[in-house]
This record gives sequence, C-alpha cells and structure tokens, in this order.
Amino acid sequence: MQELKTAPKKTFDFIDTIRCISMIGIVFEHSAIVGEPKTSEFYIGMLHVSVMQFFKFATIVFFLIAGFLINHKFTEYTPVQYLKNRLANTIKPWAFWLHVLLLCNLLAFLFKRLKYHEPFNFPGGFWAYLGEQYYQVTFFSSSWFVLNFLICIAILLFFKRYIYKVWFGVILGGISLLYGLNIYNEWIIPTHTTALFGFVFFLWLGAYANQHQKQVFNFIERTPMWCLIAVTTFFFLVADMESLYLKHLNIGDIYNTLRISNVFYSLSFFTILLKIGSVGFINDYLNPRSTTFGIYLIHHIIIIHLLSEMFRPFKIDLNSITLIEGVAYSILRFIIAYGLSMLLVKLIARTKLRWSIGMS
Repeated sequence: MQELKTAPKKTFDFIDTIRCISMIGIVFEHSAIVGEPKTSEFYIGMLHVSVMQFFKFATIVFFLIAGFLINHKFTEYTPVQYLKNRLANTIKPWAFWLHVLLLCNLLAFLFKRLKYHEPFNFPGGFWAYLGEQYYQVTFFSSSWFVLNFLICIAILLFFKRYIYKVWFGVILGGISLLYGLNIYNEWIIPTHTTALFGFVFFLWLGAYANQHQKQVFNFIERTPMWCLIAVTTFFFLVADMESLYLKHLNIGDIYNTLRISNVFYSLSFFTILLKIGSVGFINDYLNPRSTTFGIYLIHHIIIIHLLSEMFRPFKIDLNSITLIEGVAYSILRFIIAYGLSMLLVKLIARTKLRWSIGMS
C-alpha cells in the first residue's frame, strides 16, 4: 500500500502496472477464440463466457488511467500543447503500423491467388479494393481505438472548463448508458465504431479521480481487499449472465464492452488494481511505460497473419474442440502473440525505427 500513500508523486508507478495488466487483457481478448457458448446448460455457459469476460475490464481501465494522467498533464501543458504532443507521438506510429497491416493484407491476398493458381484480379478493381482495405483496417481493426482515444481526448479538452463538474460527468455517463441500452434496442448499429462517444465518460472519470485522488486513495486504503474482490466477483457474475441473456436474444456482440454490467465490473476491477498498487517486477522487467503502445500496434498483425499460419497445419476444428481445449488453445495463442509483440518492441526500441512504437 506504500504506492497508494505516495500516489501524488509525478511518477505514478501504479499506473504503469495497471497499463501492463490492461494490455495483457486486450491481447488475450484478441487472441482468444473460445467464441460463444453452444450449450443450453447454464453452468457450462457461465464457464464459457467467464473466459472472455475476465479481461473485459481492460479497455475501460485504459481510458480511466488516460484520464487520470490527463489531469496531471494539464498542470504542465496547455490543452493545445498537450493535444499537439499527443498527436505527434501517436498518429505517426499509428499510421506506420496501419500501413504495415495493409501491406500484409495485400501480400496475403496475392499469395492466396498464387497458391491456388487464380488470376490476380482485385474485387471491383485495385483502387476499389485498396479503398475497402483502408476502410476495414482503419475502422474494423484494433487500429480504430487509437483514433477513438484521440477523438475522446479532443472532446474532453474542448470542454476542459467543465471537466471537474459533476453534472458534466453525469451527461457523459448518460451517453455511455445509452450505448449500453442500445445493445438491446439497436437504435444505431451496436458496433465499436458507433460507440465513439461512449468512452469519453471514462476519461472524465479518470481525470475527476485524479483531482480527488486523496479521497480516492483513502477510500481504497480503508477498504479491505476481500470486500473489493467480493464486489468485483458479483459484477463479474452479473456480466456473465448478461452475456448469456444477450446470447438468448440472438444479439450479435454478447461481449460488448459498454454492457452496463461490464461497466460496473470494469470500475470495480479498477479499485482492485489501485489496491494492488505498483508491482516492481512488472514495471522493472516489462517496462510498460515504453512497451505498451508498441505492443498494441503490433499484436493485431501477429494475430491475423502469423498465428493463423502457425496453426494452419494442425487443422484445428474450432467447432468440435471442448471448452478446456479452447481455453488452452487461446492461452497458447496469447503467449505467442504477447511474447512476439514484446520481443519485436524491444528489438525496434534499439533501432532508428523506435519512433514507430512511440519512443522518441
């Protein structure tokens, strides 16, 4: 708990630990292929969705810690300076790896045509195909959340004068709530691209928590860990049941991050991470402050183009494997994806391309 008592220090070491754990969750979520439960048995279904649900806190927690750090950066930079620095350190690496992914997609398409001795005809012509690829890579891959994140920051900066007003947070929270209800009603298509404004609330909440960090850390310090775990477990089970209910309703995205139950689960899990504080092993050996952004940019390419080819010779039938086999397979995929991403980031950090992973 020493880290919580010294939280006002500008280093915020506990943030690095949370950053690393959240990135592990995101890579696992993207690596896992457990899918949706195929049985009507309640307990088996609960076990099935629990595998995916456990790390569903990661995205919301990322926005929380980003908001927490925004509050700190406001004391060093003006909003315009902060946004300019953020864009400079984010957009260039994002654009670089987006084009690497685009190139890999193009090469995979050509290789498949060559392998099956098919003509190199692009659907609708080359430029139409290229435009469709840009659209898919930008808005329907993990790259989208980089843009989403920057847009959310810009929105919060635009309303900076209201950032510590509770009523402003209530409005933003109401918008997130509408997205959670939209999953059931589908007023708009419930995809991550349409949930653009649903994540601003968590940036605001992080900034608000920083402004009142003394009260927050005192509350966390006074609250026993078993109590935080019990509350988080309750919301975890509720989130599991909501996923099963969405499955029953034939809703497409049963693991939607903005499910109301998952919002409460994520916020509750965040309190556990605050209680844990800084973990020296994670910060010293995994160096999340320098590696997290690079891992996020690279892992998607490894999952799509490397993992699929690595396991192709084994001809794994995903429709016939058991839940235990699926979990083991997902863990193996995660270890490979995260391990290779970390290795590449550390290697790139030693070259002149270090700017491509957000290092100056």
